[in-house]
Amino acid sequence: MTPRSFSIKLWPPSANTRQVIVDRMTKNLSTETFFSKKYRLFSKEEAHKEAVGIEEAGFKAASELFMKEPDGDGSSAVQFYAKETSRLMIETLKRGPSEAPEVEIETTREVETEVKREMESVAGSAENGTRREGAVFDISGGKRAFIEADEARELLSPLGQTSNWYTKIVFSNRSFGTEAAHVAGPILESVKNQLLDVDLSDFVAGRPEEEALEVMKIFSLALEGSVLRYLNLSDNAMGEKGVRAFEALLSSQKELEELYMMNDGISEEAAKALSELIPSTDKLKVLHFHNNMTGDDGGVAISEVIKKSPLLENFRCSSTRVGAEGGIALSEALGACVNMKKLDLRDNLFGVEAGLALSKTITKLTSLKEIYLSYLNLEDEGTTEIVNALKSAVSALEVLELAGNEITAAAAPVVVALLAATQNLKKLVLSENELKDEGAIVIAKALEDQTSLKELDLSSNLIQRAGTRALANAVVNKEGFELLNINGNAISDEGLDEVREIFKGSDVLGPLDENDVDLLDEEDEEGEEGDEGDLESKLGNLNVESED
Repeated sequence: MTPRSFSIKLWPPSANTRQVIVDRMTKNLSTETFFSKKYRLFSKEEAHKEAVGIEEAGFKAASELFMKEPDGDGSSAVQFYAKETSRLMIETLKRGPSEAPEVEIETTREVETEVKREMESVAGSAENGTRREGAVFDISGGKRAFIEADEARELLSPLGQTSNWYTKIVFSNRSFGTEAAHVAGPILESVKNQLLDVDLSDFVAGRPEEEALEVMKIFSLALEGSVLRYLNLSDNAMGEKGVRAFEALLSSQKELEELYMMNDGISEEAAKALSELIPSTDKLKVLHFHNNMTGDDGGVAISEVIKKSPLLENFRCSSTRVGAEGGIALSEALGACVNMKKLDLRDNLFGVEAGLALSKTITKLTSLKEIYLSYLNLEDEGTTEIVNALKSAVSALEVLELAGNEITAAAAPVVVALLAATQNLKKLVLSENELKDEGAIVIAKALEDQTSLKELDLSSNLIQRAGTRALANAVVNKEGFELLNINGNAISDEGLDEVREIFKGSDVLGPLDENDVDLLDEEDEEGEEGDEGDLESKLGNLNVESED
């Protein structure tokens, strides 16, 4: 069997690697080392200036070489980079500092060899330890399949080679049995100190529970003590037993920045175990718990993790069956995460009470750019408080999703106020609510002065011809606007023809194949026309607050 090809990036070196080389050369030129004992010392300032110049010249020359071999892996450029910097450093050593007499000093072969070895070592070892800049060992491509011992031995052989540069491994989409895990274990243990990113998502699929748990324990023990920044354990049907099978790995992690536990069967007990086993999350920036059966008690357990994660920027706890009690606990805990940029709580059972708690927290999350709050049973009351909080505190908001929250036209004015207050909002999703024509026309009026919005989703809102026409006219000529979704509404055939005519020659209008005029049995075309006039006349009576 031929091993799979792997994604390797050896050139260009990371900024960290280049800085390490500059620092090492500065030290060699300015302090008592093997090199400086043979020659005159530079001052620290002059040594740094010389080192920067040497590194930049070496980098430029190696980059030119790399451009001539675009299909290569960059290894020859790395070697040339090391040789060129060593050559230039030897020349600098021979020349000496600027304030010293201009006396040519012959270098010895011993020194030249040592300089070259030093530069090659720094170039290799520094790049090997640079976060996300090293090579990726990825066996996830191709057909999903079981992997047994012989195949594992051959497939993982590149990881066992000395001086490999792998800092990230991706084992997802391949199901490991116990024998294959025993092959992988020692290999992983041999490279764990250089690993920064580990993806073990979906790596025991189809295995009996007992075998899957044993495999998890083998991998966990092999990687225990590694200093990871990224860990993905998603799609493994773990439950509490699985979480505890990873105890050795989880309990040794103190530098994690990203943790993914999606579709893992994280029950209330599993969430409690996770909260117990992770010793430190003070550097955590990304935490995802999508599609689990966490429930209220599990939500409370996760909230304890959040409280200890002040740097959290991206939190996802969607489709986790969390109700009001867990929703309130999560909402209050999130108040400590003032760096939050992306918050996804979709498809839970929060209700109005948890929505009100969340609105209080949102006033502290001033860095939010994206917030996903669809299908939370917020109703008009919860929606109004949340949108008002966003309007007053979150000026950089770019994405807001509030689908499926039983929102009516009564809440439309607060949406209008938000549109007026922010000029950064790019996407607004209000699908599967009950805004009807009245809410649609109010929002359409607000779009006249809104310049940033690119996508608006008002599908499945019982909107008819009047609301459709207002929305179409509001966005058809709006510069930069990309998509209007009004599918799944109660638009008559005549109304559909009218909106298609408005958007003739434009690709802004989304599909209309799911509209059904019978969604509102009592409405007819004559009634629609009368309603439009009534709705327009009501706009002047709406109390819509906006900011200058």
